[in-house]
Amino acid sequence: MWKEENNQLKAAFKFKDFTEAFAFMTEVAFHAEKMQHHPDWHNVYNTVEFALNTHDAGGKVTEKDHQLAGAIDKVYKRYS
Repeated sequence: MWKEENNQLKAAFKFKDFTEAFAFMTEVAFHAEKMQHHPDWHNVYNTVEFALNTHDAGGKVTEKDHQLAGAIDKVYKRYS
């Protein structure tokens, strides 16, 4: 699901409605805060899109991004 392009790790996740998408984002926010690695994300109705990279590494994809992507995938599995 994740693809690396233009120095970003990208993915989009779909949900049944806005409320479910927002609940997912709330859970991801707790993981991101714990990891001190905050995503660039975008939400429209039932879709949440991510573009991850590490600003401290010059805007490149690093292991931190892959770890956050893994945490996001684990949260998403509960919704799919």
